Amino acid sequence: MSARIASINGAEHTAMLGLGVYRPERIVTNDEVAGPIDSSDEWIRTRSGIHNRRFASPEETIVSMSAAAARDAIEAAEIAADQIDCVIVATSTWLLLTPAAGPQIATALGLNNVAAFDVSAGCAGFCHGVAVASDLVKGGTARYVLVIGVEKLTDTVNPRDRGTAFLFADGAGAVVIGPSSEPGIGPTVWGSDGTQHHAIRQDKDWLQFFDEIDEKGLDAVRPYLAMEGTAVFRWAAHSLEQVCREAIERAGLTTDDLDAMVPHQANGRIIEIMARVLKLPERCALANDIEEAGNTSAASIPLAMEAMMRAGDAKPGGTALLIAFGAGLSWAAQVVQLPNWK
Repeated sequence: MSARIASINGAEHTAMLGLGVYRPERIVTNDEVAGPIDSSDEWIRTRSGIHNRRFASPEETIVSMSAAAARDAIEAAEIAADQIDCVIVATSTWLLLTPAAGPQIATALGLNNVAAFDVSAGCAGFCHGVAVASDLVKGGTARYVLVIGVEKLTDTVNPRDRGTAFLFADGAGAVVIGPSSEPGIGPTVWGSDGTQHHAIRQDKDWLQFFDEIDEKGLDAVRPYLAMEGTAVFRWAAHSLEQVCREAIERAGLTTDDLDAMVPHQANGRIIEIMARVLKLPERCALANDIEEAGNTSAASIPLAMEAMMRAGDAKPGGTALLIAFGAGLSWAAQVVQLPNWK
């Protein structure tokens, strides 16, 4: 008879214990981005709901923004930093294929010898990270997990691309996930559709770019983020209702139980449509951080949670539906109790 491998058990329940965010200092108006794309403030507001957004400086990096958000999340969670034993970073804009950003962010936080890795699921990355972190704590692999959503999309967007230049921006948000006396994170409903990979993508791979350099030299055009906006809008506005309803149902709740809905801040019109088809109760707050933050991809949900609570539209402990969708195409949703924030 072979030796029996030991099994471990973790916490019965998990929750987001603390939230922190980092918003770059520079505020960029619609007028500033409108010129290169031959647009206007009115056109951008009507099309996306965006009024302003934040652009990071060269000194505001993926690592520095993540570390700043994480420090506040750890403080809000009222735990010591050295209690964190796993760091998950959701991002699409870490520009190295290897190594991942996670280990460098962990080191910047003074966390030594902890597990640290990146998740690439586009704008849905933060909700993917929450799902993985919750299961790690429940499985006993980790006690406290730091989940960070961070983007520096200004490094990847062509400022002359009329389809993307006005939408995307920079920022970071982080949560600490750990054990809880009662359920604070509901079951995750997630999925992907690789047949739609072209809808949001890097417009050429690196080998194509290197071949261009060999052929064209300095006339070669670097890879940029590209998006088929109309296709993404139609898919998100009309295909995600069932994902939201399933997440609510699997949490054992109804829409009437929701205090807040925090959708990925992709487009103001998509947010309005999703809220309307779900027939949310009038008292349910709806996150609309896109007006002042733009689309920050994997960072948008933690940034939007913080904005809601800072404005008093939602409170720690409130029941909120998180729903995110993006490149892949990928999506994820879960019902959570809103965390303490700093």
